[in-house]
Order: sequence, then C-alpha cells, then structure tokens
Amino acid sequence: MTDAQMDCALDLMRRLPPQQIEKNLCDLIDLVPSLCEDLLSSVDQPLKIAKDKSNGKDYLLCDYNRDGDSYRSPWSNTYDPPLEDGSMPSEKLRRLEIDANHAFDQYREMYFEGGVSSVYLWDLDHGFAGVILIKKAGDGSQKIRGCWDSIHVVEVQEKSSGRSAHYKLTSTAMLWLQTHKEASGTMNLGGSLTRQAEQDAAVSEASPHIANIGRMVEDMENKIRNTLNEIYFGKTKDIVNGLRSVVSLGEQQKQAALQQDLAAALHRRQAGRPSE
Repeated sequence: MTDAQMDCALDLMRRLPPQQIEKNLCDLIDLVPSLCEDLLSSVDQPLKIAKDKSNGKDYLLCDYNRDGDSYRSPWSNTYDPPLEDGSMPSEKLRRLEIDANHAFDQYREMYFEGGVSSVYLWDLDHGFAGVILIKKAGDGSQKIRGCWDSIHVVEVQEKSSGRSAHYKLTSTAMLWLQTHKEASGTMNLGGSLTRQAEQDAAVSEASPHIANIGRMVEDMENKIRNTLNEIYFGKTKDIVNGLRSVVSLGEQQKQAALQQDLAAALHRRQAGRPSE
C-alpha cells in the first residue's frame, strides 16, 4: 500500500454519501483488503446508539469507548458485554467525565432539542484527551429524513503552572437529508466536513476545562453548520434555479436583446462624449 492509494481512498470516501459510509467502506475494503486497518482507523462512521442496562440511558458507540468487543457506558462506567480489565479513566478524570457528560447533555438539548450525546475521557502523560459525540436523527417523518453526527476529539496539554492549558480540537460533522414529495420526487443532500482548531486558555474555577472545551465545540459546530449550509444547500439551490426557470424562453430572449440595446446605447454615448 502506498500513501497515494490511501489518499485516493480517503478522498473517495469523503465524496460518497454519508448515509452509505458503512456499505461503501465494506465495498472498498473488499476491493483493496490491504487498506482495511488504515481505512477503519481513518474513516469516521455514523455513530451507533446503545442503552445502558443499569439505568436505561442511551449512549453512543465509537472506537474511543471500545475495548475488544465491549463498549463502556459514560453513565455507569461499565462495559457491555462485561469486561473485568477494561480501560478506565483515573478517578480524578472520571469525575470530570461525569460533569462533562451532564454539561454536553444540556448543550445537546438546547441546540438539537433531542438526540443522544456522550463524552469519553482518557489520561495522557501531561494532561488528558477526550471525545464529545452528538447524534440527532430525524423524527421518522416519511417526507423528510436525515441525521447529524458530530465527533469532536480534544487533546488538553496542561501547563506546569496548572493555571493554563493548550487545547487542540479536531471536529468532524456528517449530515444527510432526504426529502420525498410527489411533485419533486426524492432528493438527497449529504456531506461531511473536518476542521481543526487550537488555542491556549486560562484554567480556573471561573473557567474550568469543561467551559473552555465547550466554547471551542460550540464555535466549531456553528462554523461547520454555516459551511455546510453554504456549500451543500446554497450550491444545490443555485443549480436547481439554473436548471429551471419560471420565465419563458421568448421572454428571456427579449430581456437579453434589451440588455444588449442598452449596453450598445451606453457605449455610443460614452464614445461621443468629449474627453476632459
């Protein structure tokens, strides 16, 4: 396998519909088995939902809360299926993880009015890292279907003084929408974006890690939403408007002829005006 092959495969996956990522990824691996491990670790897939059996709460599955074939719940801190020696955050980081899950649960409810969120943290030598996951699926309507998946991976390097930290955020958002109406038929819109941001921020009781990370995630999601709106929805609207016109061809020709006459008249007037 070469870097060029891997880059080509990743570029292809970015251009295919996000609602079919799993199928397309399996097909690509079947074609090029040597890319299997690299593709699985590099391609973000739509998040899956599981339910914590101890409290009935939903949580999201990803590579960051997986150990073998088991997944850790952020609510009960237990693995399903049960795992005796599964990877766990330190006691201090676990307390931060609990607070982060409650904070982003409120953020999700305010911004998305539904869906599921999960936060997982793990220890590093000079700080910690974590992932914030948010999934909002459609309401089951037959006319409009869709899903939003966002994956925010953050790395926090704490300064020796303990009063500031360096934050590095890598965010990926996957969005797809499908509408079906008798007048227009079926239309699919979808795409994904990945963006990065870094910043230094003070750490104190008034500005703890959760608040600093929350502001970065909020700003990043707003930027990604705006970009998706401009690229996918705005561009699609321009294309549709260019394909269909409510003005007849004869009327368009008359307008074009009038514009040419006005331009010619303006040109003659400027040509006849004496230079100053």
